[in-house]
Amino acid sequence: MARSSAHAGTESSPYGDTWVYESIIGALPGIELSDTEAIALQLGLFEVAVIVLSIGYGIESAILPGTVAVFEAAVGSGAMQRLGRGTRELDLPQSYRQFLFGSSIEVVLGVLAFVALVTHLFVFDPRGTGMTIIESFLGENPPILVVYLTLLILWDLCYRIGTSWWAAVVALWRSWRYEFDSETAGKLRRLDALNAGFGLTQVAMVPFVIDRPVLLTAVGGHVIAVIGVSLAALVTLDEIDVSTT
Repeated sequence: MARSSAHAGTESSPYGDTWVYESIIGALPGIELSDTEAIALQLGLFEVAVIVLSIGYGIESAILPGTVAVFEAAVGSGAMQRLGRGTRELDLPQSYRQFLFGSSIEVVLGVLAFVALVTHLFVFDPRGTGMTIIESFLGENPPILVVYLTLLILWDLCYRIGTSWWAAVVALWRSWRYEFDSETAGKLRRLDALNAGFGLTQVAMVPFVIDRPVLLTAVGGHVIAVIGVSLAALVTLDEIDVSTT
């Protein structure tokens, strides 16, 4: 199947030409935040909550894994903002932009990942013979507020993981379907590399699940898959042959 040229131009950005995360930040009434300010606010609020609740309830063992999860989510926010803005700045086929932003599939993938994680934490893991991962970090009777914060941070992380997955899959489809001029192709490759880099940072979660085979397989498999698909999209991206145009 012949690939299509991406020089037909794009239409003006339709409603929904952003990640859901970006739409929420942009819709805050009376508040205008730059990318850096939004990430700093997210990082600060969550990290302060992790430290205060962990120390307040005497479960200091939750500080390190909570901090890693908070920072990972913040890195994901930065990656999403750069991916979103970088994509919208380019002259790309509208179908690609609609797949990437308009479908909100990243939310669906985030929900599926979160539900699977909650099922593992509260159903599968307790059926084992040893201490559950919740007990190891939060104690045998974790406080309600701590559990609430934990699930909120985990959802934040799962949503960004879902976004990374969707961006990688759509990028691979884009590379198979279209070809671009050299400047656009170079910028798209950098965006693919950024997504692969975000996937690589998630290796930081491995030490906390190293003794949990199912979670270790899920995290490791996700990291390998996102990096692999993003790099495949990067290397298979074709440039327009100007000698034939």
